[in-house]
Amino acid sequence: MMLRNTKRAFTIFLLTASLVGVSLFPAGNIYASTPDTIQGQVTEVTMARTSDEKIAEWENWAKDHVYRLDTIQPANTANGTNQYKDLAMLKPLLHDKRIVFLGESSHGVAEFNLAKTRLIQFLHQEMGYNVLAFESGLGNSSLSYSLSGQRSAEQTMKDSIFGVWWSKEILPLFDYIKKARTSESPLILTGFDMQLQYPLFDGQWLKDEDVAKRLAEAEQKLSDYSLGTDLAAYRKEKNQLIQVYNDAIKSLKTKANETHLKQLYPDNPKLSMLLERSLNDRIRVAKEYVELSIESTLGMESGDYAPFLESMEWRDQAMHDNLMWLATEVYPTEKFIVWGHNDHIRKAQTEVMGTPYPISLMGEKLSEEMKKYSYVLGLYPASGQTADNLGNVHDVLPAEPGSIESILSAAGSPYTFVDLRYQKREAGNSWMFEPRYAYSWGMIPESLIARDQYDGILLIDDVNPPQYMRSSSASSKASVPAEE
Repeated sequence: MMLRNTKRAFTIFLLTASLVGVSLFPAGNIYASTPDTIQGQVTEVTMARTSDEKIAEWENWAKDHVYRLDTIQPANTANGTNQYKDLAMLKPLLHDKRIVFLGESSHGVAEFNLAKTRLIQFLHQEMGYNVLAFESGLGNSSLSYSLSGQRSAEQTMKDSIFGVWWSKEILPLFDYIKKARTSESPLILTGFDMQLQYPLFDGQWLKDEDVAKRLAEAEQKLSDYSLGTDLAAYRKEKNQLIQVYNDAIKSLKTKANETHLKQLYPDNPKLSMLLERSLNDRIRVAKEYVELSIESTLGMESGDYAPFLESMEWRDQAMHDNLMWLATEVYPTEKFIVWGHNDHIRKAQTEVMGTPYPISLMGEKLSEEMKKYSYVLGLYPASGQTADNLGNVHDVLPAEPGSIESILSAAGSPYTFVDLRYQKREAGNSWMFEPRYAYSWGMIPESLIARDQYDGILLIDDVNPPQYMRSSSASSKASVPAEE
């Protein structure tokens, strides 16, 4: 009963916070969760009884077959490649993979930020992955990367990604991106999300100052409407806002603006097409997503979660489409690293029992061909504390015997990696072929078949909340409710 009540309080709290737009993180992508029952579907899960002997067999298998990482600390690039020797086992697993998805069960874990930064360094330096796509705004990330050589790593971080990741632990990644810009193989930063985020488009990259001013005003209005509940007022102004974005696209594509853009951002020849895509995203958001957001807020007040789930699936379809566009149209010959929440990158999200989102999300929407050439890595904590998207700290619940976390913890390593994709079923690893518990956010129990959802899992034994780098000036800026 305590677990059930804890889950309910936690999920309702986060959902309410997302819908009213209250956030300590101005760019905050707030993980919105739902109560235990959604539209009649029971999301509370239980785990089948398993004998102590079977659990011991699984744990013994883990002790003999997992990989133990030496460290999760980002590498000092001056020390050469020997510092990645504990990651060498990834090379045969990834040699034919074009996209590596780096997940996380919570956005609020310092060790996840550190571990993923080190993995990115390895993938970039050792395996030729040259594009990093974040679960953040396509336009924001692309614009910020264009100026990353001229700005501090902290400024690039805050202008490019959602505020839930603004932390000291992720700053080494942006230092690395800045240094890599001057190398023969830069690490290109971009995003694939369609949500509005701070800083909103100010239109400074448009030569026509009148259109730029109208764009900035439209951005603020779209953000305000998304946070509100006045559906009738939005519908009255909707077409006018859409026209502003159409005008901005026309202005962007003029020869005069092409020259203007090259002068402002000489180091990113792809920027014009990235901005055009972002503006077209805004049009789609204005046509459909804002109304879904408003309807979600109204629905939550009456206990109707259908609009919320519809908005989530709409967003993930848009993120999928953006990622595929980046991979096929913008950087068709590059290998990608994708940073996002476990929920978004899992391969069969609708099969997860207990998830707040029993809908098809981005990873599940990938074509079978794209899944073939992708590798999905899920990250989980075994103990410690995590932060939710408002910065509130929560204890990681003790792992249930026979759960994924419990089995992998038996290896006795602070950083445990297991490959799932290339395993053949046997008695000792049968746990990965059948439903097992795992905790989302360290406290929401889910039942899933690990091998159907991930290609690999990285378990970090003891975790802590990030050391956040908040900005009081940014906190006053408007942002839309981000329904992670």
